[in-house]
Amino acid sequence: MNILFAASEAFPFIKTGGLGDVVHSLPIALNELGEDVRLVLPAYRDVLASVDSLQELGYWDLPGAGVTHRVRVLQAHHDGFGDYLYLIDVPSLFDRAGNPYVHSDGFNWPDNAERFTVFSRAVAQLAKGIPGTDWVPDVVHSHDWQTGLVSAFVSTFHPRPKTVFTIHNMAYDGHFSYGDFTSLALPPEWWSSDYVEFYGGFSMLKAGMVFSDEVTTVSPTYAREICTPEYGYRFEGVLQSLGDKLSGILNGIDLETWNPETDSYLVKNYSATNPKMKKHWVAAKLANKKALLKNVGLPHDDLVEGKTPVLGFISRLVEQKGVDLIISMLPELFSTTDAIVVILGSGHMSYEAELLSLAEQYPSRLHVHIGYSESLAHQIEAGSDLFLMPSRFEPCGLNQMYSLRYGTPPVVNFTGGLADTVIDASVMALQEGAANGFVFHDVNADALLSAINRALVIYRQPEQWKQVCETAMHEELGWEASAKKYQELYNR
Repeated sequence: MNILFAASEAFPFIKTGGLGDVVHSLPIALNELGEDVRLVLPAYRDVLASVDSLQELGYWDLPGAGVTHRVRVLQAHHDGFGDYLYLIDVPSLFDRAGNPYVHSDGFNWPDNAERFTVFSRAVAQLAKGIPGTDWVPDVVHSHDWQTGLVSAFVSTFHPRPKTVFTIHNMAYDGHFSYGDFTSLALPPEWWSSDYVEFYGGFSMLKAGMVFSDEVTTVSPTYAREICTPEYGYRFEGVLQSLGDKLSGILNGIDLETWNPETDSYLVKNYSATNPKMKKHWVAAKLANKKALLKNVGLPHDDLVEGKTPVLGFISRLVEQKGVDLIISMLPELFSTTDAIVVILGSGHMSYEAELLSLAEQYPSRLHVHIGYSESLAHQIEAGSDLFLMPSRFEPCGLNQMYSLRYGTPPVVNFTGGLADTVIDASVMALQEGAANGFVFHDVNADALLSAINRALVIYRQPEQWKQVCETAMHEELGWEASAKKYQELYNR
């Protein structure tokens, strides 16, 4: 089956979050199942610089906001995707430095409505077939609000391919004004509460939901949660109306990139599943723990197995991720335990400032790295004993799965994909050998600290701790099972 993936980002070309990882790894998994998946992205400056070669296949003149854009279709070659990557080239809209969505000052690009409408128009043209080839998609699968209009434009074609729209995070809906709607020459009949109108403006996310043949999100629990006012961001009525058209399919992770057995960022590789390495994974993890602490300038010389727990946290520093809960409980954690905490991330300036202030107060207990480092992220996953992920909501989450893979039990709130992947170390789950982490249910600092303390009780019981870690490392976390579910969806 021919499947066209459309997205606004994809690793390794450009990535701001989990969307980029999914759009990279899911097509690869589907191709391995025998499908023919092609990917189309905007031709951002960074993307153009990261591909090996380019060939122009054709162009269209498409309307924007009061102007007509010459839109080129480029075929790009990249070792990870072969020749199955296409770029929509409109220099005035995409040839910019930095983040694909926001200016360097942190505010949205003022022409985002035009940028992603033109991109969606171009993807819809590709839905008729790739110029200069005989390849025509059977299914167009678009992702998040930036491609929400793709299914709307495709719906005007007869005949047309089927359309799938995946919601990665309801918190971002691509909401624009009625003025934007009219300036972009969108069909007047779309301005209706049945279509794209949403609280006086127009929502590209809503367009993706109402015009697509199938709508998915990235975990079964999140698919249920977003149909409620607490998680639906005012779209709960729209989502409820979708009925069986809405489903949740859990994301997988890239098992090659996140593999402690081969990870080049680690000082010592390890595995609980490879018979040749299984006996030594505890010692190897301790070596990575020492290396992590040495790397970030924290005490590490006298570490022994089962002593001085290290807690890791990698995230955007925003309210959704529960960083305020961590900030609130850290002083008590440090006064009542000997734990060390390593934090990697960036986000709201107030959270950054509070964390840096705490790091000054506890220089031997807390390291805070503002920004992002791929190497440090891998070292935190391998070198930590526990991974903190107290998100208020989490559509799927990938870091908890990376942590499971690396034998670092996650401490998570019971929500979204966290609820679907982490099994709490209750008495029964421990007896059954099913526990792989620690779960709390009340979103506050006390509940988080209580879960950490429960984890530390088991941490000081080496055999039981080893069992939890090995259960985590044996989880099936790749894309194979989920890719088959998408394959079933496409066939249906």
